[in-house]
Amino acid sequence: MIVGVGVDIVDVPRFKRQVERTPALVERLFAVSERGLAVRSLAARFAAKEALVKAVGGPNGFRWHDIEIVTNEAGRPRYVLSGLTAETVKQHGVSTLHLSMSHDGDSACAFVVAEGAGAGEGDEQ
Repeated sequence: MIVGVGVDIVDVPRFKRQVERTPALVERLFAVSERGLAVRSLAARFAAKEALVKAVGGPNGFRWHDIEIVTNEAGRPRYVLSGLTAETVKQHGVSTLHLSMSHDGDSACAFVVAEGAGAGEGDEQ
């Protein structure tokens, strides 16, 4: 069952200006493994983090560093969740996250489908 979907788009030049104006933003928003990436890739990852929050239903229980986006050898992205964010996603009944990211020109976007039983559903009593 689809628990939720989320989509987000980021204006790459605007994101770049924000990062240049406030360099600490990169440390605040991204895991250590993500920080050395190109600005357009960071923008896509930020969109992926925002899309996850939207798919699950709101910002409560999410921490930026608890959401890491990694890619496999073929470049397919996936979430690695930890801490409070992992607990929050699990509490919402999400068992699988499907992620797609893209960037072209001045835009970076991400789309996520959260799949699972949903909060309170599928629990046997």
